[in-house]
Amino acid sequence: MTWRATVLTIFPEMLPGPLAHSLAGKAMQAGVWRLETVDIRDFARDKHRSVDDAPFGGGPGMVMRPDVLDAAIGGAAGPSPLILLSPRGRRLDQERVRALADGPGVTLVCGRFEGVDERVIEAHGLEELSLGDFVLSGGEPAAIALIDACVRLLPGVVGCAETLAEESFAAGLLEYPHYTRPQVWDGRSVPEVLVSGDHRRIAEWRQAEAERLTHERRPDLWRRHVARMEEVER
Repeated sequence: MTWRATVLTIFPEMLPGPLAHSLAGKAMQAGVWRLETVDIRDFARDKHRSVDDAPFGGGPGMVMRPDVLDAAIGGAAGPSPLILLSPRGRRLDQERVRALADGPGVTLVCGRFEGVDERVIEAHGLEELSLGDFVLSGGEPAAIALIDACVRLLPGVVGCAETLAEESFAAGLLEYPHYTRPQVWDGRSVPEVLVSGDHRRIAEWRQAEAERLTHERRPDLWRRHVARMEEVER
């Protein structure tokens, strides 16, 4: 079954964008996955193709209309789950990405303006996901990032599947440092252990470095990692 991404947006010309290149682009050309875009403005009810209106209660900005977005969602007929890219959503992580990649695909709603009318979110049970604690001008860049993260996990997309098992977040840790030729560059040498040929020592060094970086840079991940290790020991 071909994995499918359906994207609802008022700027369909923004896609496929980067998804047409590199691994994702080759996989799309090979039929591993396909992309569909739905122009939300096609479901507007006036000659100006309006998709937004002023918020009840006052305040700056505009809000995406529930009637127009509801019609667009109904006309899209995309795969489940139905996701709204939103800065107030749960933060997207590798575990959720894996689950999405294992399914038939995703239908992504790209929010714009100040947000989406809450009633259409409730009516369709939209899952809200965020890339992080920052705000974009719209959901399209987030949709592209989510799709790319999923596509690279599809079977056959990444040439060496072993790389997926060792990269950041695969085991709940950040990835260890990498080095390549030349062995000495700008007065800096590659760590001796990596040229020792001792695979056990190399594995131990990489694990230790992954733990060090996670502890230093992502204390939230480190706490979860420690909790998992304690659970395993129990």
